[in-house]
Amino acid sequence: MGYQGERPAVPPQSNLDDRETLVSEHKHKGKTCRQSAAVFNVVNSIIGSGIIGLPYSMKQAGFPLGILLLFWVSYVTDFSLVLLVKGGTLSGTDTYQSLVNKTFGFPGYLVLSVLQFLYPFIAMISYNIITGDTLSKVFQRIPGVDPENVFIGRHLIIVLSTVAFTLPLSLYRDVAKLGKISLISTVLTTLILGIVMARVVSLGPYVPKTEDAWVFAKPNAIQAVGVMSFAFICHHNCFLVYGSLEEPTVAKWSRIIHVSTLISVFISILFATCGYLTFTGFTQGDLFENYCRNDDLVTFGRFCYGVTVILTYPMECFVTREVIANVFFGGTLSSVVHIVVTVVIITVATLVSLLIDCLGIVLELNGALCAAPLIFIIPSACYLKLSEEPRTHSDKIMSCVMLPIGAVVMVVGFVMAVRNPQDCTHGQEMFYCFPDNFSFTNISVTHFQLTTQLSVLNVTIFHRNNATNEENLQDILLTSSLYVK
Repeated sequence: MGYQGERPAVPPQSNLDDRETLVSEHKHKGKTCRQSAAVFNVVNSIIGSGIIGLPYSMKQAGFPLGILLLFWVSYVTDFSLVLLVKGGTLSGTDTYQSLVNKTFGFPGYLVLSVLQFLYPFIAMISYNIITGDTLSKVFQRIPGVDPENVFIGRHLIIVLSTVAFTLPLSLYRDVAKLGKISLISTVLTTLILGIVMARVVSLGPYVPKTEDAWVFAKPNAIQAVGVMSFAFICHHNCFLVYGSLEEPTVAKWSRIIHVSTLISVFISILFATCGYLTFTGFTQGDLFENYCRNDDLVTFGRFCYGVTVILTYPMECFVTREVIANVFFGGTLSSVVHIVVTVVIITVATLVSLLIDCLGIVLELNGALCAAPLIFIIPSACYLKLSEEPRTHSDKIMSCVMLPIGAVVMVVGFVMAVRNPQDCTHGQEMFYCFPDNFSFTNISVTHFQLTTQLSVLNVTIFHRNNATNEENLQDILLTSSLYVK
């Protein structure tokens, strides 16, 4: 039984239990969006908080291997998103949960429900962390504002942004209404990319390169795949966007996914490359933590990214709320229960994010535990069980490859993330931002001699045993500053 490329998705069968309906019935009552809005929704879902960790994944995997892995993860994402809808068409279902329930029964349904709740919920936590980190540094740059002022602290900013922006946006019932918001978010991401590209030219030469900067592969490549998977996954809201299309078909969905993935991988490759080339071995899980606080252009980038994750937040809240509605409330929420559930979800996510300030470990664990099974394992397993295509069919061959790889990424990635946690320098100014009389972000001809001296010093420093001692490196930079004076 093969799928028909132009056949509209079959609505859920009448004998399906209410708990199988992930998307409430209201979405079938004429609330649709155009393909362009669907593309922006998918791109916005992919280019969320995860993109900020892609340069860090280059550090984990090794830059050459990291680029290859990023292309591979993007291809797998494209393939599995289309595979999900094919599986829905084969099974006569139109939600991720009903697809798994039809394929593997109630146990599979419960496992998927847990994963579909955890992934966007943890993503919401990461969005809050980024909002607090980025916007607090933005407000510190306002003239006359005391950097130690409690009103610009990350905790208060997280709470205020939640109450003023993310909560009201998350109360929408129809995902199609977020199309224009997703367009704004995509435009802001493009501006951020331009800033990161500018700084690789102006700041990159002044940041010492680590000895292993250009190693082809590193032992933490599996953790890097977890971070990349976190960045690219949007499977948990795949059917939400698909169901919002006018006359959804597999062929139409395939075109949308191909365009969305192409845009996303282009932005991701540029962001990962420019971010890593600037800081190499010093790259952190949150790239903006690497930049100096007195860099006004990056401060604008921080503001744009803070707005971006605030606008992306509702997409994740949609999924967590629908999973709860499906499991506990029969798939449909009254207006009052809808508001209560939304407020409870966002409140819990906010409280957790106030207790965590290191983004890298959040990206790694969410990528390994939730993103890997949602991208690699479950779509492949469903298609292999439902499809009656011959074993030599390309979709089946690819599914057979994805299954074991996903299992390896999930298990090994989790073990390595726990055993080798990221060193987090949250809130600390990086050593290359000192001394204060250096202006790394406003480079002039008078610094030419300094650049020459730093180049010589870098070769010496990173071939010595104390290459990782930041205090020694700061002393050398100070000495170089005196030499130029």
